[in-house]
Amino acid sequence: MTNLASLLIEHPFGDDERLLHTIDRTVTAAEARRAARDLASRLHAAGVGPGQAVTVQLPNGPDVITAMAGIWLAGCVFVPMNPRSPAREVERVLDLTGPAATLDGGGLRARGGGRVYDPDTAFVLWTSGTTGAPKPILHTHAGYLEILDRVLGPLRGGRAPGARPPAPNLIPVPLAHNAGIYNTLFGLRAGAAIVVMERFETRAFAELVRRFAIRSTVLPPAALTMLNDDPGIGDLAPLAYVRSISAPLSALQARRFTERFHVFVLNGYGQAEIGEVIGWTAADAKAFPEKIGAAGRPHPGVAIKVVGPDGAATGPGGSGVLHVRPPSRAVGYAGGGDLGDRVDDEGFVDTGDVARVDAEGFVWIDGRVGDVINRGGNKVFPGEVEEVLRLSPDVADAAVVGVPDDRLGAVPVAFVTGGVPDRAALDALCREHLAPYKVPVAFHLVAELPRNEAGKVRRAELVEQLPAGRTGQVDDGRK
Repeated sequence: MTNLASLLIEHPFGDDERLLHTIDRTVTAAEARRAARDLASRLHAAGVGPGQAVTVQLPNGPDVITAMAGIWLAGCVFVPMNPRSPAREVERVLDLTGPAATLDGGGLRARGGGRVYDPDTAFVLWTSGTTGAPKPILHTHAGYLEILDRVLGPLRGGRAPGARPPAPNLIPVPLAHNAGIYNTLFGLRAGAAIVVMERFETRAFAELVRRFAIRSTVLPPAALTMLNDDPGIGDLAPLAYVRSISAPLSALQARRFTERFHVFVLNGYGQAEIGEVIGWTAADAKAFPEKIGAAGRPHPGVAIKVVGPDGAATGPGGSGVLHVRPPSRAVGYAGGGDLGDRVDDEGFVDTGDVARVDAEGFVWIDGRVGDVINRGGNKVFPGEVEEVLRLSPDVADAAVVGVPDDRLGAVPVAFVTGGVPDRAALDALCREHLAPYKVPVAFHLVAELPRNEAGKVRRAELVEQLPAGRTGQVDDGRK
């Protein structure tokens, strides 16, 4: 049976080669393997058996990676947890996943009993939680290996036999989430060293790029914006490519990043249940620069269709709900149930995202079905309005939400960060670029936009910030 622990234990680096790094720490391949094997032995000694879950609540760093491999060596299930989670969230995770042991800064502790999962279960990942509490998703060793190889395979195909190992994989996102785990395992699968940031900081990121000669990495949109806005970052050489992950990327921010740092920004699209299914290649980035803002094209082995309101697949350019059929996907949820209600008879998964596919096969994501604002029968996609608002020099970032309205059903309301905006100027800017029904009825300045740890805006929290009793009738933004 495939076991993802082999990605570390059988990594091509020799024992003395430096495999795992932070900005101030290095772990050799031998030390990493020893740590993983030691944890596996301690789990067995504590009576934790195959198929039982182990939660890991450690800061980003090599210890999370070796713990992950050690848990798999013991035949157990890895359950990542954010070390900053409040007590209530910790209890929720423990209740949903039923671990037999926990590992945190205080060490390994057996809890006794615990749920027993299917033998091939590798770990629990969590949905982003933008529309409700995050759900625990079960992935198998074999299934997740396919998720890695569907993207890595084409890249390997272009490498000559005997070529030098790839540059280290820089992980600037939490290892408690899918993006961090995926990109760590992706690097190990490619035979690369791993560089982990405990938390994202612009100066530390630039330093690590220079020190390890990073040519390609991943960044969530919020991190791209932070780098764009930091005047102290002169350049990011030798960085050549950045893949945007975790949340929708503004084409404006992508262009700003490319123009400032001369780095290609490649979008991508996926979900925790299905892995990355759509993305860019370097060749596409060079051949189709005008497509910036698209999610890319389906990866090999991935089939897609866009389903219109009538339930039929649309033609090129038609808008509808994106359905994806990947070669493999998550097997279900730790709290019970599977993806059955989202999967049709042909095996396509309803992603819940509104999309369109152009004549060249590039997929454009317009937003979540639940985020679309129906203003008197006219559809408003928040991302389109947010892109216009970011054109203002007074706006650092923006989010648009639908607010209930007695007459129209819902109306768009904008929340912006940055300098104190001229509301009349923002209204004029929107009217210059958008149809009248897409123009927000109000503009609210906030210190920051509430985001989850994947960088996605928690839109419901913005609605809650509106004055009590004002959700049905809002001001026109000019008072």
